[in-house]
Amino acid sequence: MSSVTGPGAAASGPRLPDFPWDSLAPHKATANAHPDGIVDLSVGTPVDPVPAKLQEALSAVAEVPGYPATHGTPALREAAVESLRRRYGITGLEPDAVLPTIGSKELVAWLPTLLGVRPGDVVAIPDLAYPTYEVGAKIAGAEVVRLAPGELPPAGTRLLWLNSPSNPTGRVLTADELGRMVRAAQDMGAVVASDECYLALGWDAEPVSVLHPSVGAARDGLLAVHSLSKSSNLAGYRAGFVTGDPVLVARLLELRKHAGMIVPRPVQEAVTAALRDDEHVSAQRELYASRRAVLRPALESAGFTIEHSQAGLYLWSTRGEDAWATVEWLAQRGILAAPGTFYGPDGSRHVRIAMTATDERIATAAKRLDA
Repeated sequence: MSSVTGPGAAASGPRLPDFPWDSLAPHKATANAHPDGIVDLSVGTPVDPVPAKLQEALSAVAEVPGYPATHGTPALREAAVESLRRRYGITGLEPDAVLPTIGSKELVAWLPTLLGVRPGDVVAIPDLAYPTYEVGAKIAGAEVVRLAPGELPPAGTRLLWLNSPSNPTGRVLTADELGRMVRAAQDMGAVVASDECYLALGWDAEPVSVLHPSVGAARDGLLAVHSLSKSSNLAGYRAGFVTGDPVLVARLLELRKHAGMIVPRPVQEAVTAALRDDEHVSAQRELYASRRAVLRPALESAGFTIEHSQAGLYLWSTRGEDAWATVEWLAQRGILAAPGTFYGPDGSRHVRIAMTATDERIATAAKRLDA
């Protein structure tokens, strides 16, 4: 844990975990020393260009001088509703229940605070989870409870995070599993936030949104968080949105107006273009599918077991040893991966291996693994 002492310590804010990726520095140095260079599979950052249509949309409003709307343009909100219906079968949403966000990470980090979560409240997260769920709870001073697969949230829960497809494991929850978790949380008055950033990337299973009719859940206190970083290569644009319960979205909108949490106007235009066009999403999906088809068998041939990984951008992998030993084994071959411990104690014998590298680097990694 980080600590602050000396003048100003009393005003230093909540105590947060150290930033996980900083601890990878020595292993990154080892991988960088490989004669043919590093293959960095530790972070799920896009490497392919932003589609031309989206670049053009960004620049089309570059001359607009005024402040953007926190709620986003009507065109953006309408495009979001239509894309969710068209791509994922989500019906019954109104444009007013869509709120653009500055990527999804800032929403994840600040959602507990914006919802009024306080010290003594519980934020329930998956046992293996995106680290920012925990960070957001700690910023609000709340208690974090990690839930094993299928485990229901405990009494006192104010916010429940769901994540399907999962980061890091790629596990996909069925509509029945989602419905069971949502109803349990709603019965105790908790808000449910479903992180659906990888919804477009199903491989061995078809992910379903928590807002899909098959889940059978009322939308009271229910939010779905979406990101365009993965599906549209917009990580650098910081582009996402949240939707669901219109009353809750309206409350978040009012708070974000006061806090200045506004997506820049050119980014709003690029988001609108991305939501209107499915062709580039399909093309990007095919790129990831082809990289997965190269990387997964290479890992298995090298003695790795791939668990879950039915969807998403990662291969949840183990050699049956301590995660950091596997990180070092890979680094000696010029490959950098993230230890499962970044995502929770139950990840101590796994590594998360991203498929977000160029075709050439993925092929290079496969060759090194087969050597």
